[in-house]
Amino acid sequence: MDSKNGFTLTNRDYVLRAWQNSTELVRDYQSYAQELEGDDRQLAKLFSEFAEEEAVHAAKLLELLRGYEK
Repeated sequence: MDSKNGFTLTNRDYVLRAWQNSTELVRDYQSYAQELEGDDRQLAKLFSEFAEEEAVHAAKLLELLRGYEK
């Protein structure tokens, strides 16, 4: 736990923020892949792979987050 600016951040708070960041990256990478598909298929494929990898991270973080809700 960490106390900043007069309030305490919990482990759940860190996991929640990491999950939010991760899901945002999935959306961004998917968007980049779609935008680049007609222009640069190799780069689009790379961003598509990044989206899939980041989705795995997001799923793991969501599993952890659900554990805090029990």
